[in-house]
Amino acid sequence: MSPILPAGDKAAVYHRPFVLVDDLDSVTCSLDIDGAPTFLAIATLRGFEDQIDWTSMDKAKPQPIDVGKKGILWDIGAATYFTCEPSRGPNSPGKYIDLFVNAGSAPDKGKLQRVLPALLKQFVTFAQRELKCAASNGN
Repeated sequence: MSPILPAGDKAAVYHRPFVLVDDLDSVTCSLDIDGAPTFLAIATLRGFEDQIDWTSMDKAKPQPIDVGKKGILWDIGAATYFTCEPSRGPNSPGKYIDLFVNAGSAPDKGKLQRVLPALLKQFVTFAQRELKCAASNGN
């Protein structure tokens, strides 16, 4: 992350344990540099794949990236999702993990396009491990 972080004297990380229990449960991790929000990562548990909707990102003109099941990248952020446990029917929720990262305060926006896909891949690997999802279900 260091290539995309602004310079500063004090970093503070805010998060809760990485546990997703119920549908729409989410975990947020934020990094502040000198009291200013700098980086945000969010993981959300969805019960059904069609609940994952990034149309709010359309105005940012996201580009597809090969991360997770369907990755997208825009000027200051990236998102993807993976299947932890597939739904077994219309009334039987599964576990779909929706991941989002935002680095809008990065001083060099050009570096973001190179750094965010790799960072998002690391986030997928971390989430699969922490949530005990088989890597073969990730894509």
